[in-house]
Amino acid sequence: MPNYLETTEIITRYLKARVPLIVVKSTEPVRVFSILRTISTNIPSLPFFYYSAADGLRELASNQLVLEDQSLAAALDQAKTMFKARRNVNFIFTEIDHLDSDTPTARHFCQMVRIAEEYQGAIILLADKPVWSGLARLGMSVTLDLPTTEEIFELVSGMMKGHSTAIPVEWAESDMRAAAEILTGITEAEVVNVLATMLVKGAIRAEDLAELSRFKDSIFGELTGIERIRLDDNYHVGGLDNLNAWLKKRKALMKTDLSGTRLHPPKGILLCGVPGCGKSLSAKNIAVQWELPLYRLDMGAILGMYVGESEQNLREALETAERMAPCVLWIDEIEKGLATGSGDSSVTKRLIGQFLFWLQESQAKVFIVATANDVSTLPPELLRKGRFDEIFFVDLPTETERTDIIDLCFWKYTNHAIPSHLVAELAEVSEGFAGSDIDAVVHDIGSEMLFNNTTELPPSDYIRSQFRNVVPFSQTNPEELAAIRDWGRHRAVPAGRTIADSPDNNSVFAGRTIVL
Repeated sequence: MPNYLETTEIITRYLKARVPLIVVKSTEPVRVFSILRTISTNIPSLPFFYYSAADGLRELASNQLVLEDQSLAAALDQAKTMFKARRNVNFIFTEIDHLDSDTPTARHFCQMVRIAEEYQGAIILLADKPVWSGLARLGMSVTLDLPTTEEIFELVSGMMKGHSTAIPVEWAESDMRAAAEILTGITEAEVVNVLATMLVKGAIRAEDLAELSRFKDSIFGELTGIERIRLDDNYHVGGLDNLNAWLKKRKALMKTDLSGTRLHPPKGILLCGVPGCGKSLSAKNIAVQWELPLYRLDMGAILGMYVGESEQNLREALETAERMAPCVLWIDEIEKGLATGSGDSSVTKRLIGQFLFWLQESQAKVFIVATANDVSTLPPELLRKGRFDEIFFVDLPTETERTDIIDLCFWKYTNHAIPSHLVAELAEVSEGFAGSDIDAVVHDIGSEMLFNNTTELPPSDYIRSQFRNVVPFSQTNPEELAAIRDWGRHRAVPAGRTIADSPDNNSVFAGRTIVL
């Protein structure tokens, strides 16, 4: 969609060509009127009048009231009279209801457009929703896009510089550009409101950038299928060396202004592997490390019961994610919404096609972190190179890493370290445990201490028994585990160290997850 300058040029050309009907689609009437006032100043030979239910019929340049009667019928009658009395008159109509279908109001405007065409006049309709095709086809349409990042930067820098003499403003140009990028996706009026709210605090600090995402999030509110995940700093994922190194390089692309380059931001990753080994936790950790908001796309909530509802829900969710950019979009268990099989429905196929098209074409800084336990059910076209930037496999932790996990979990839940010989014993006993299994066992031990109102660790025999009582996924579902590992061995990049790098290669991929 065209930006402010492009829209100004397009409307100017339509007016000079004397197109009888110009439909300007936008949710920002103030910006549209700014464009029209600029055009009226640049082309003084064309008189402009505008009508709204609140203001009645007025002359655009002087804002002088033309009629005492503020009804739409009176304004249309006046327009008809003026079209016949002089040529090249332009009438702007806004806040007009019932133009989205074949209604008497829409047909009345059709008649007015034909009169305007006969006398070289023009009707300009400002609309925030589609106009009936029978009316729209009598002229030309243009859609004013939301402010670009560069336009918002000019607005941000103008407001900051304008107040810098009255209050301390610590933002450098790079901070203002970062602010503009965060605020991209909302209207100009909303940008002004957010910045004004921050300015009244009496100072603009460097750390205030983080507050912009919260303001932006409050503007959008809740949308079916997408939710904001509240984050804290207590996310630690260890062992995923390859994944962490890969993410470190991509962070620069997400945080840098790419407008002057041909580079595009990273699209995202697919994390597959054994359940309970930190795939979902990684999504939270990425958002924390990159200092970006995290949104969760619930594929189950996307699916609707009516024809076309699921596709509409997915489209709205993805459009909202684009407007919330830069952000991390977490799609947990993506196979639940896009799985394929013998019973594929047309809805599933359309959802897959819609998601793939968005994944391919979107240039927004929306970093996808999709997780999957059963990758075999995902469509092959989703796994093709170029869809996601990379596919990583997360396996069970090795004995060395289980030692680290046990140490960390005991500190987290009991505020105690345990003897090294007991840690080594527990690491051996926990062969086949996922990080979440160890976390749950130690949490139970910490809970038992709380129930007994003691800060002392339970006896070693009790701790051993708690670990031995766990039956992990690797034992309850060995065939499924083998299938998951077989898929990951041939089709994904190990998220941690390779076997050759690992001192303990008792699993297909070593160097896995530490959960805190």
